[in-house]
Amino acid sequence: MFSRRNRRPKSPELLTAWEALEAGDVPGALRQLRHAPEDLPLAEVALVVGRAAGAAGFDDLGKAAGALAAAPDQAQQLYDFGYACVERGVPYLAIPALREALRLVPGSAAALRELVSAYEREERHREAVDVLAAHEQGLAAWPDRYLLVFNAVLAGDLDLARHHHALLPAPDDDMWLPARDRQNRVLARAENTQAASPLDRTDLRGWQYVLGGTVLGTFSPYGFDAGMTGRYAWLQDSHEQCLRGLLRLKAVLEAAGTRPASVSLLPDRGSRVLGLAAAEILDLPAVAFAPERPDTVVIAYDLNETLEAADGPEVLGGLLHRAPGQVLHEHASCWTDTPAVTPDSVALLHQSVVAPWAPALRADADGGVERGEPDERPEAEIAADIVAADPTPDEGDGETPADSVERLTEFVTAVRGTWLSGERTRLKSAGPVVSSRFR
Repeated sequence: MFSRRNRRPKSPELLTAWEALEAGDVPGALRQLRHAPEDLPLAEVALVVGRAAGAAGFDDLGKAAGALAAAPDQAQQLYDFGYACVERGVPYLAIPALREALRLVPGSAAALRELVSAYEREERHREAVDVLAAHEQGLAAWPDRYLLVFNAVLAGDLDLARHHHALLPAPDDDMWLPARDRQNRVLARAENTQAASPLDRTDLRGWQYVLGGTVLGTFSPYGFDAGMTGRYAWLQDSHEQCLRGLLRLKAVLEAAGTRPASVSLLPDRGSRVLGLAAAEILDLPAVAFAPERPDTVVIAYDLNETLEAADGPEVLGGLLHRAPGQVLHEHASCWTDTPAVTPDSVALLHQSVVAPWAPALRADADGGVERGEPDERPEAEIAADIVAADPTPDEGDGETPADSVERLTEFVTAVRGTWLSGERTRLKSAGPVVSSRFR
């Protein structure tokens, strides 16, 4: 009888992961598996995954892995393993098994859809497009052809997306109506954006708008041609950067012809600080956030922090569905862990940020690095420092394309007809413009 206890993987890459598990290092083993080739023997992969699942207490994945290790040529075992990997947040481990399941049973809609789901979660959208297109004759309109359009857009292939979108009939099931409406809005934004922006592989602002309806205010001045394409990796934020973001927001509102009557303050400290500064910059009264309030600019410093606070769930419901004339602006938006609500305006995109009032990293007396103390002054005092800061941009490394306020407002003027429409559905993918990830 098969027993995982009596077996060890033979492949060197998997043996390294196995040894990490023997040392009790499950995250280290998973890192090894992520970077392992995808053509390794699936029985051996399942052996390692099964042991990792057991250590993590994932009984469903452990059971599926054990079954696959015992019968790696069975489509059902391949599918079950892939499904469990996707459900447990390791879709990269699912892809080889699901590809093999689909090869063994080419007409399996379940295997096809689960493979597409794994590709999507890994942001491998071109591969999702390719596998769907290879099975086009058997595609159901909803969800399969819809998913083909969805992934074609995220892969940057608008011509293919439009072609298949034109072939989509109205959905028979009302559950697909919101998805259809979102897709219609995405393609309408693409039509607007192509008149003002190249939508190539470095057009970060253009694609942020197409995919999520977000106007991006500034680019990182460092590493544009070294893998970042306008996004920040780690950022020690400053009052000056906050002011630049708010001045860009003001320019965006003016170019769009949007005339808010107030600035709405979200409940977390960072958002209140920035909101008070925004009220001064925009010359508007600051009021507490109320979901039903129309014609207001809602200011968030970092929406993930806002939504993770004690009253986050209540705020989430009030932001997902936009009140008339409401604009949601986020200063520092995490692109590797996107917020549950997609903002209408963003000052900058980051992977990790330290707010100006948070404990900052600094050099210590011995030449090392330590964290300083938080700025615990009243929110209004910190906001006043933001308003009084110098908004002169950081010159950076000289590689980031010039991006004047005029260039931003020209973009907004071109796309304002499709701005502020629809719900703020979460955008989970970075889209066609890739940046280096450091976590």
